Amino acid sequence: MDNRPQKEHEWLQQWVGEWAYECECMMEPGKPPEKFKGSESVRTLGGFWVLCDGRSEMPGGMAAMLMTLGYDSRQQRFVGSWIGSMMGHLWVYDGSLDAQKNVLTLNTESPCCASDGKLVKQRDVIEVKNAGQRLLNSYLLGEDREWQLFMTTSYQRIR
Repeated sequence: MDNRPQKEHEWLQQWVGEWAYECECMMEPGKPPEKFKGSESVRTLGGFWVLCDGRSEMPGGMAAMLMTLGYDSRQQRFVGSWIGSMMGHLWVYDGSLDAQKNVLTLNTESPCCASDGKLVKQRDVIEVKNAGQRLLNSYLLGEDREWQLFMTTSYQRIR
């Protein structure tokens, strides 16, 4: 087992720093999207992982989120998790980087607001635009087997 970070681990290190973000999210079917602002502090853990610690305004107060991301060299897949203070579900990520090395697609399952919390397939697509900007688009797989965009988050580096 190689205990040195691989190029995929190094790719994640570009996220390390302080970020501000704006999010637009479809909270309920048939209602207009809600907008939120927040901040995220990203640090490394041993050069293998990034820990993304977020804070955001939400209806009813502030929310806290924590995402972990790393690369499993044996599986040759990006892996991670996401949790938030607003619910008890653990998102478990599995994904890959595109050939141009600027879009990370993470697959998971999440509770669906439209179906009383039933788990549905979710895809988070994170595009690194440049050293100071990244974009997250989140999709749910609909009953029609089409991916439906439900959230867009734009990140700007502040440090």
